Amino acid sequence: MGAQICFPVENLPQEEAWILFNKTTGVCDSMEENQKLRYIATQVVEKCKGLPLAIVTIAKALKDETMVVWENALEQLKDCAASKTINSCLECCYTHLKQDDLKSLLLLCGSLSYDDDISMDHLLQYAMGLDLFDCIDSLEQARNRLLALVEILKASSWLLEDHRPQDRSNFDEQRCSSLLFTDPYNKFVRMHNVVYDVVREIASKDPHPFVVRQVFGLEEWSKTNESKNCTFISLHCQAVDEQLPQALVCPELHFFLLHKDKYSLNISNTFFQGMKKLQVLDLSRMDFEELPSSLNSLANLRTLHLDGCNKLKDIAGIGNLMKLQVLSLASSGIQGLPDEMAQLSNLRLLNLNNCKELKVIPRNILSSLSRLECLDMRGLFNFQWAAIEGDHSNANACLSDLNHLSSLTTLSITIPNAKLLPKDILFDNLTRFVIVIGYPWGCRTNKALKLCNVNRGLDFGDGIIKLLERSEELVFSKLSGTKFLLSPSNRMSFAELKHLDVRLSSDIQYIIDSTDQQFMEQGAFPLLESLFLWQLKNLEEVWHGPIPIGPFGNLKTLKVSSCPKLRYLFWLSTARGLSILESMKIEDCKAMQQVIAYGRESEDKDGGTNLELFPNLRTLELINLPQLISFSSKFTTQVPFFNHKVSFSKLERLKLRGLPKLKPPVIL
Repeated sequence: MGAQICFPVENLPQEEAWILFNKTTGVCDSMEENQKLRYIATQVVEKCKGLPLAIVTIAKALKDETMVVWENALEQLKDCAASKTINSCLECCYTHLKQDDLKSLLLLCGSLSYDDDISMDHLLQYAMGLDLFDCIDSLEQARNRLLALVEILKASSWLLEDHRPQDRSNFDEQRCSSLLFTDPYNKFVRMHNVVYDVVREIASKDPHPFVVRQVFGLEEWSKTNESKNCTFISLHCQAVDEQLPQALVCPELHFFLLHKDKYSLNISNTFFQGMKKLQVLDLSRMDFEELPSSLNSLANLRTLHLDGCNKLKDIAGIGNLMKLQVLSLASSGIQGLPDEMAQLSNLRLLNLNNCKELKVIPRNILSSLSRLECLDMRGLFNFQWAAIEGDHSNANACLSDLNHLSSLTTLSITIPNAKLLPKDILFDNLTRFVIVIGYPWGCRTNKALKLCNVNRGLDFGDGIIKLLERSEELVFSKLSGTKFLLSPSNRMSFAELKHLDVRLSSDIQYIIDSTDQQFMEQGAFPLLESLFLWQLKNLEEVWHGPIPIGPFGNLKTLKVSSCPKLRYLFWLSTARGLSILESMKIEDCKAMQQVIAYGRESEDKDGGTNLELFPNLRTLELINLPQLISFSSKFTTQVPFFNHKVSFSKLERLKLRGLPKLKPPVIL
């Protein structure tokens, strides 16, 4: 389960079990007034045998239910043997799930890998392929429905929170790359191993069973009645001598997931002939160079995963899969998309992330995918976009094709050069986007714009201007054509911006120019959480002009490096507003004399006493600042570094290095 320390949880004594059950159901008052309900509750707790998981799960299932439901639950528990208490409790709770799509989603989770956390991206794409949700018309609606159902299953203890949201070293990048689930707490869910075993047992008893098994003995199993009735198969290959049969006849099969470890596994051209009803197929990390020919006859297929198939070069025949809604080729070896892909008019999600060998996307393919809602084209390092429509020197698609995708709401794309971006390109319908022009970076949000080698005055069309205003994360590298990042001429307040990174831009003299009164009235950066300024050799001021009330009031992280003309960081009036700043690092700024400067008459009268600066600062690093005299002082002569009552009440880490003009002692 990923725990650092494992210890046994003993069965609870009857009194503690009763307290836990009461607390979970929240019906203490009703039990006092209703002796019959209390009697049934007492019997239910007794049948749970003090097992915490059983108590919590059955209590959540019975919460807010009628007396009849309580009585029925007790009857079910009475029929079970003592050795199967937890199984019976969970099976009883399963029968009390009120929605069919909840039950189907739970069984789907139980059919996935035992060892891994469960990817929300995969759940969504599988659920879409299985048509799990009623009355759903879009990918966005399906996503919201999935999140709602998962929360219900978490509240009922069927699913658990991802136990390591910040540690993803054991997971492939493409598994967590989708912009549909960017919150670290909703990318993955997990299932308790006991719950997993019970769910698998429930699924195996279904009239159309879910089957999770090894490849070994598959051919013999395929001759049984179970294979003729099963609807789900999750197949595991774990040995070098395991091989698939020539064909697998499963006429009712809707879902097929094939896992393999490091061993090669051959799939014959006839393997899928007996799976005419198949809707979801996941063949990720298989070793074939082209698709098995029988795959192209799966007329009902709606979701196809070929992620990590790095030997796969050709997907000819895929145009026959007319019902396909989800196609994921992430990190595959695909070299070109066939012309017939234009026939996939029902496609809603196309994932080409990290397809490094992809060189050919014929014109009219992207523009023909009229229902496409989510497109991921990051990391296509060998693909060359056509510059404009009608560019006969390049037969590839051009970026203006995206204007034809009126349903597109989620876009991830890497564009090598800003000149390829049409001025009239429209991004009005995008609700999630990561658009990288130039060198690729990772992202922290699902509204990110990262621009490298861009001329501010020439390369920004209306589409990009609108995205700048809506972005939560902005990176500017080698920006030219402007002295200001934000100025009166562009009228933008970056009202949604949370993370700003400006680097290697020698034209930049000021981050903000507020000399315009209208700019003062609308303000700027109300939600900014992190600010990184790096190698801005002509930067003189962060904020140029009058300063409105409360700028940077949400800032938590500040890093400034290699800005040789920057003499101070903020005016005192601005610094006083940084009440939630937690980390500050300034290094290699040759001209900096003070971190906080005095510039107004009121600040001079204050004299620097009783300053309540940075009450939440935990980390302060000042490195290689040869001209730094003091942290905050109205005097330009040499004074003690912290010569006033500057409050760092929560400071945990202080690093001062390369400050030759620092006058000891440093007073804190």
